Amino acid sequence: MIIEFARAKINLTLDILNLREDGFHEIEMIMQTVELADVVELSQASKGIEFTVDTSQVNGGENIPTNEKNLAYRAVLEVQEYCKKNFGVAINLTKKIPAAAGLGGGSADAAAVIRGLNFLYDLNLPERELCKIGANIGSDVPFCIVEGTYLAKGRGEILRELLPLKKYSVVLVKPPVDISTAWAYKTFDTLPAESVNHPPTHKILEFFRMRDFEHAFEKFSNVLEPVAKKIFPELETYKERMLNAGAKVALMTGSGSTIFALADDKDVEKIVESVHDLPAQIFVTKVH
Repeated sequence: MIIEFARAKINLTLDILNLREDGFHEIEMIMQTVELADVVELSQASKGIEFTVDTSQVNGGENIPTNEKNLAYRAVLEVQEYCKKNFGVAINLTKKIPAAAGLGGGSADAAAVIRGLNFLYDLNLPERELCKIGANIGSDVPFCIVEGTYLAKGRGEILRELLPLKKYSVVLVKPPVDISTAWAYKTFDTLPAESVNHPPTHKILEFFRMRDFEHAFEKFSNVLEPVAKKIFPELETYKERMLNAGAKVALMTGSGSTIFALADDKDVEKIVESVHDLPAQIFVTKVH
């Protein structure tokens, strides 16, 4: 049996540059893996795909599919197609990352299956080929395969590794609001240009190069926050409380609705307490 950890991601920045001819958005974002992770167990099977999902540890688990609509299941089909092999596999997925949260849980699960199958069946595929398979499933899957700190461009599949972020603590706050990624991007296209706060990505990368994270934090932004506020106007309340409690930065990740805070260990308890009375799931983890 192979055990893989499907680690969540946060977007330290998220910028949308334009709408491409293929219908996708050209994006530029700095992505970071965190230690909160689903657990994926893979075993060889004589034939077919045996797929079970334990959602007892996350809210809204009843909405997570257990068939080919699940990206982890689809990952098996993509690896089979790429390798032209119809091997059997039994997968047990234990969910710990909330769904529809902007944390990339589905993409991380797919990435974990791809990595796991590579070991389970001695496929000996290099990382670049694993990422090629992942890109057929979703734009975030290649990043979830490599993990770490990366600049992502294109649809999100063009990756450039960055110097790693310090091992900050991470507080994740998931309000009881689900935001569709497709809806968020479509709605973004209707926003007035002056309402969009584009992150100065190149300046942030320079601060990263100098290991000057304090100044980099001041420049972080997510252009989808104005979209999220249309259905989650309390977003700023969550952020302000976390910042006032000592967070170095508080920002929505992905298309939301999860808000992350980076913090020193000594401030974590106070940050958690600052939002404890608000409706939300709260997770404390670390930069990975």
